[in-house]
Amino acid sequence: MREKLTRLKSGTYEGAAYFDTGNGLPVMLVHGFPADHTLWDYPTRQLQKNYRLLRPDLPGTGYSPLKDPISIEDMADFLKDILVQEKIGKCILIGHSMGGYATLAFAEKYAERLLGWGLFHSSANADDEEKKEGRKRSIRLMKEYGQEKFLRQMIPNLVSANFRKNNQADVQAIIRKRADAGIEALIPYYHAMWERPDRTHVLKNACKPVLFIIGKEDTAAPMNKVLQQVSLPAISQVHIFEKAGHLGMLEIPGPSTKVLEQFIAFCETS
Repeated sequence: MREKLTRLKSGTYEGAAYFDTGNGLPVMLVHGFPADHTLWDYPTRQLQKNYRLLRPDLPGTGYSPLKDPISIEDMADFLKDILVQEKIGKCILIGHSMGGYATLAFAEKYAERLLGWGLFHSSANADDEEKKEGRKRSIRLMKEYGQEKFLRQMIPNLVSANFRKNNQADVQAIIRKRADAGIEALIPYYHAMWERPDRTHVLKNACKPVLFIIGKEDTAAPMNKVLQQVSLPAISQVHIFEKAGHLGMLEIPGPSTKVLEQFIAFCETS
């Protein structure tokens, strides 16, 4: 896959990186926590045949230097700056997990720049108290034992039981890839996530199509909670994957990519 690494040339996020490949309608794919742009490798290989794919490394991840403190709103501004630099008026924006939170913040601030947007294993709800306490426990774990022990505890729980059992090498590869991330980036992300507001009103006010991709075994964005949100937009597409947890693009790459392709085509024609 031939793609270009580009850095922002000015502004708050000067030096932050994104990857650009393909031609056609612009589609931005935003990774979640604790991944980087490579989370979208499989979908990008397929979609670049017909579309232009932009994959940012959020500040503090991959090739992008950390901006601390960072908020979900900061992430949305970073995505907007990419579009400005590339002189892109409108795009389709898909966010996974934390990237979905950034997508919601973007839709709230820059709705005029969207042809459609999607939440890939993500939710518009703010963290409840139980979720906040869980994030605080994770921060204590990272500080005491380091990010690798944290990731070895966290990552296996993000995938379905079947994938975890039959693809242990893949799960370990995900852990190794992020083991050198450093808690100086991971901890600010957790602060950003628990401080974000509820954005269900963004779904209610959406005037463009909204995609929901849900994993039946997703414990991070539970199906029963996300299903309460899918009827809020005027136009929504909903896909539930029986054999997926929180990393559908890795667990079921073919079917989840097909859903993305169909949604992009729908937004393009509508």
